Order: sequence, then C-alpha cells, then structure tokens
Amino acid sequence: MEVLNSWDQWVEESLSKLEALQLLRSLRPIYLRNEPQNPIGDEYQKASKPIEDDFEVFDKMQPFDRSSVEVEISEPTFLKWVHEVTSSGDEAVCRDDLGDHKSESCPRRFKKLLLFSGNDYLGLSSHPTIGKAAAKFQNQAAQEHGMGPRGSALICGYTNYHGMLESCLADLKKKEDCLLCPTGFAANMATMVTLGNVSSLLASGRKPLQHERVAIFSDALNHASIIDGIRLAERQGSVEVFIYRHCNMTHLNALLSSCTMRKKVVVTDSLFSMDGDFAPMIELVKLRKKYGFLLVIDDAHGTFVCGKSGGGVAEEFNCEKDVDICIGTLSKAAGCHGGFIACSKKWKQLIQSRGRSFIFSTASPVPIASAAHAAVIVARKETWRRREIWDRVRDFRALTGIPISSPIISLIIGSEDKALEASRHLLRSGFHVTAIRPPTVPPNSCRLRVTLCATHTRDDLKRLTAALSRCINFQDISINGSNVYARM
Repeated sequence: MEVLNSWDQWVEESLSKLEALQLLRSLRPIYLRNEPQNPIGDEYQKASKPIEDDFEVFDKMQPFDRSSVEVEISEPTFLKWVHEVTSSGDEAVCRDDLGDHKSESCPRRFKKLLLFSGNDYLGLSSHPTIGKAAAKFQNQAAQEHGMGPRGSALICGYTNYHGMLESCLADLKKKEDCLLCPTGFAANMATMVTLGNVSSLLASGRKPLQHERVAIFSDALNHASIIDGIRLAERQGSVEVFIYRHCNMTHLNALLSSCTMRKKVVVTDSLFSMDGDFAPMIELVKLRKKYGFLLVIDDAHGTFVCGKSGGGVAEEFNCEKDVDICIGTLSKAAGCHGGFIACSKKWKQLIQSRGRSFIFSTASPVPIASAAHAAVIVARKETWRRREIWDRVRDFRALTGIPISSPIISLIIGSEDKALEASRHLLRSGFHVTAIRPPTVPPNSCRLRVTLCATHTRDDLKRLTAALSRCINFQDISINGSNVYARM
C-alpha cells in the first residue's frame, strides 16, 4: 500500500504548492437565517435529528407516487414521434397561455403514457416532502434572500443549505467530506482535471515528464463526462490514458502491471447507465490492494438505489473504505438536481481549487439544495422504495426470462431503424421508451433502454412485457457479456 500512502503525500504537496502560489481557494458560507437553524462545516457537521424528524415520510406507496411514472404528451408531440418527424419541442407551448388568442394550434388533447425511460429510480421526483422543502424556502426566505445563488460557490453562492447537504451526502457515502457541483457532469469533469493537476503542480511550473504524469485507467464504457474530463486533462499534458476493455479485469491487470508510472488512478462507472451492469467491485478492490492505485467511481446510477441505506454500489459490495473518491448525482434517484464529490477533506480542498467546472459554475439555487437535502433523508428513511425497485427487477426476470441484474435494462436491437420502430410500437401501446442511438452508444448497438422504478407495479410490468413481446422475441434473446441482444 506504499503507493496509496504516496497519494496522500502527493495531495498534501499539491496543496502546499497552491498555498505558496496563493491559489488555494476556500468556501466562505453565507448564512441564511431561515430554517434549517443548525450550522455547517467543522462546527456544524451532520444535520440534527430534530430537523430530520420534521420531514414527513411514508412506509408504502402513496397515490402521489404514480405521477412519477404517469406522464402526458400533447397529441401533436405524439403524432410527430409516431411518424418520426423532427421536433424542437415548440408544440408544447400553448399560445393561448402567452396571450395569443389568434392561435388555433394550441394542443388541448393529450396522450397518457407510462414512463419506462427515466432515471427517477425511487420515484422521489413527485414526493411532497421534497417539494415542500423547496417551497418552504421560497415562501419563507425568497422575499428576504431571493432565489439565490448570488454567484459561484467560491465567491458568494455557498450557503448553510449547501453545507448541510454536503454533510448529509458525506455521511451517506461514509466519506470525510463532500463537494457539491452544479451537475454530475461537472463533478466528473472537475475530478478528472484535478487529478491531472497533481502532476502539473508537482512539476513546479514545467511540463511533467512522462513518468511524472498521472496514469488514468478508464473503463471503455465510462460515462461521457469522465471521458471529456480525461480528454481535457490529457490536452494539458498532465495525464497518460489507458482504456481497458469493459469490466475486463484481466486486461486491466495487464495494463497496470506493465505501467511504470507511479501515480495510478482507476476510474469506472459503478452501475453502467447504458448497459445496466455493475463494475466488478470486488476484483477492483483486489487490484487496488495489489497496485495501490487511487480508485474513483461514478455512482450516479447506484446512489440511493443500492445498499441497505442507499449508500450506493460500494455499500452493496461492502467496499466503501476501498473507494477513494465517489462521484454522484442528485438528478436521478434523488429526483432533484446537482452533482457531488464525496472524498477526503484534502481532496475536496484540491478539487475546489483546481476543478474548473466547479470553480467557474454558478452554485445551485438554494431551493434546489434544500429539496435535495430533504431527498437524501427521505431516500434513506423510506427503505420500502429500494425493496420495491428490486422486486420489479425480479418481476421482469420472471416475466421475460431475461437475467437482468439491475433496474437498467438494455435491449440491444442493432440498427437505428429497428430501434426506432420498436420505440414507436411501444409509444402506440402507451409506453414512453426511447430508442438510444449513436453517439450515446456505438453504431449497430442501438437499443431500447428500459428503466424500472419503485413506483411501477407488477401489473405495469405485465403490460410492458406483453407489448415488448409483440416486437421482440424473448426466446431468441441472446446474452453477450452484460448486454441483452434482441431479435425482432
């Protein structure tokens, strides 16, 4: 574990360099004197139990939960989709609502659809407690403080509401600290760029030599935000990039063993968004102990869904201590908006000082931070939602015979035309399931990406699988690694 200890040293040295250059940045929270009353930072720590008790939670599905999966689209939108007519979304704007009484095209008829293509895995986007948390701030504090934020987090956009959310997320991820970012995309970008900055800072003003750079080992199917962050760091000449075959630990081991660079990082999605398979966490932990690399995971699709308390994929595989940096989002299972980086205090200080996508972005609006804080608490307390979503995974397996392993179901059709045809068939059957095409996925791997939610019922899945069976032959489905190849 000598190299892992070296990472601590390299981070400390990087912080010292920044301090000497007067480039070390600090968060100076503005305190908004409305609830919550408990503070933040070292003297504030975790949200107090009395405040958590203020949030109303439920022990089973409520009528309001269905609005997270029952949606409506206007008839013009429906017709354009069915006939694959390009749309900029302008048919959603009702001219009468804008005072244009001469318009005759205002849609008044709507099609009801059952949503099977979202990322709101727990159905929290329609939870009244979370909505009330945002509305409470707006009603009580907006007149005095405005909607906020006033600027970027490093200038004047960081408040006690942001601090409480960070503390709650750090506790969820079993990490020392947490840094909020405007989006999950920005969180990954900031992390990758900061990793490269370690070698740049230690090179003391000159371009790092090859052996001084950071070696980043990235899964071939990592999210675009990881890829773009690595590309930016690579263009700055601070990293060397090694792409290993998807979830192939033999290939990763070979790359690691032949790499002579000391500063090694392995970055991977924990639950892959377009394929629905898990990173081999146990094998990654074994390799981490062997090679001493820094392990970074993007837990966007695992946070709140996996683990007994919703801590994510690392909690599910009991390896939270082996993950050095955990990146996540609040726009999926939390049903809100924003991203975060759970890490040590030193890593947080380094990222907030060098992560460009964090530094140069406006902080999240305070009502959003307030709602997200409520979502973290609700997601942790309403454990029935995790039970329900994994029950739906088992239901889908039983109804189709397809051995899926997560709420993300990737039915690979192949050609773009066939995928669009299948999506239109489901649309006519009353289901919102979009065809996923390049550049999101490689050519000739177009697919239906079906996602399950805690607020779906078994009857919903019976109807969906019946509709799917009319355009896909389940008996002819073949399994290739993590992907499900469907023959139409």
